[in-house]
Amino acid sequence: MEFEAVIGLEIHAQIATKTKMFCRCDNDSFDKEPNINTCPVCMGFPGQLPVVNETAVSKGIMAALALNCEIPEFCKFDRKNYFYPDNPKGFQISQFDEPLSKKGWVNVDVSDTEGKIRSIKVRVTRLHLEDDAGKLMHVRNGSLLDFNRAGTPLMEIVSEPDMHNAAEAGAYAREIQKIMRYVGSSEADMEKGMMRFDASVSIRPKGEDKLYPRAEIKNLNSFKALEAAIEYEIARQTEEWNEKGPRKNPITVGWNDDKGETFFMRDKEESDDYRYFPEPDVPPLKIDQKMVAKFKAELPELPNVKRARYVAELGLLDDDARILSDDLKLARYFEKVVAKCNDAKKAVSFINTILMKHLKEELISVDEQKVTAAMMADLIHLVNEGEISNNVAKIEVFDEMYASGKTPAKIVQEKGLKQVSDSGAIEAACKKVIEANPGPVADIKAGKDKAIGFMVGIVMKEMKGQANPQMVNDLIRKLLA
Repeated sequence: MEFEAVIGLEIHAQIATKTKMFCRCDNDSFDKEPNINTCPVCMGFPGQLPVVNETAVSKGIMAALALNCEIPEFCKFDRKNYFYPDNPKGFQISQFDEPLSKKGWVNVDVSDTEGKIRSIKVRVTRLHLEDDAGKLMHVRNGSLLDFNRAGTPLMEIVSEPDMHNAAEAGAYAREIQKIMRYVGSSEADMEKGMMRFDASVSIRPKGEDKLYPRAEIKNLNSFKALEAAIEYEIARQTEEWNEKGPRKNPITVGWNDDKGETFFMRDKEESDDYRYFPEPDVPPLKIDQKMVAKFKAELPELPNVKRARYVAELGLLDDDARILSDDLKLARYFEKVVAKCNDAKKAVSFINTILMKHLKEELISVDEQKVTAAMMADLIHLVNEGEISNNVAKIEVFDEMYASGKTPAKIVQEKGLKQVSDSGAIEAACKKVIEANPGPVADIKAGKDKAIGFMVGIVMKEMKGQANPQMVNDLIRKLLA
């Protein structure tokens, strides 16, 4: 029997605020001493009253609008009751039947095994707000609790089961991360625990529309883990169905990254198990629709739109446009360079090759290095004006710019790298090289154009890379005509 996988994702993203969801504690808990960002409110002490973080609500609305969601006039918070050691209140303040937003969608580009790009539409059921639990760390002789994260504001983005393989789920998750960063709602840095996934996976005979009981894979904290866990779970469920038939009840499973397999945790809870009821200490929110309209007008150009514009208006290749638009900081840097040098293709050539090489080697972002957009534009200008050759710019000048932060003009002056365009000096060098290389000269006269490149290279070496390569090429052809 041939099966089809059915996949839905719940994505939890930490909202980029200074303070927590319902108190004034610092929202930055990464790499901090345990249990210092806490107070009676986020620790759930009796008698403490939570107050909603207005910025968290605003950033939640911005994120929801970027996902094409509807924003109702009213929403409310609810108590989601469950016991776990890292949940100090004994419940989570979340949203159940009246969330901040609902009924959205995202277009996602997916690359197949042959590298071809296709687009899918993933519906977004809702984006709602909630607070996070703490962190439980298991050690040899017990477990340790760090409540710094308790009360952190979260967005939970719930999709419809519109994905059918790990590649689609991974592409959707990456698109959500990019969108959150573009609108400034979340940094979505998984290394800092700011974004994680729960994946619901089921299978069904191909051609059926029925949904069978799912397995929910909890707390996946990387794209690699997300895709590997989904692939494993599809294979496991297929084997189970072939042996025992379809599963009768939904289950919750965990992911063991070291073993590369899922493991059973418990039967899946449904909404009734959480005993939801309206949060008595937080009044319902009335969302000003004029404010929503203002936020909608302020939405930035989103990744897919930016990518398409780079191709249509700037003539970039799709792969180059994708690299630039996937990173908002890089896209902004690129646009500043183009605005100053007016040469998009040359800007791509410098940014996507030499600059990206350094950034990947050092694992830093574009705004953490010394070559400003203005400096990069000036470097391109020097090449376009014939002051230096492309090779000199990319190798000698850029490397020095990157290391020292000096301007390209200063480096060219200090190192004497200005390109020679004196036809007399270049012609003398060409004649010398022609005289010393009768073999390649004969090949050129026999119509073998590859030999011209060889000769140009020797002349460039003779002139220490400072000759204008186009003039060298033209003069060799002229001298051997």
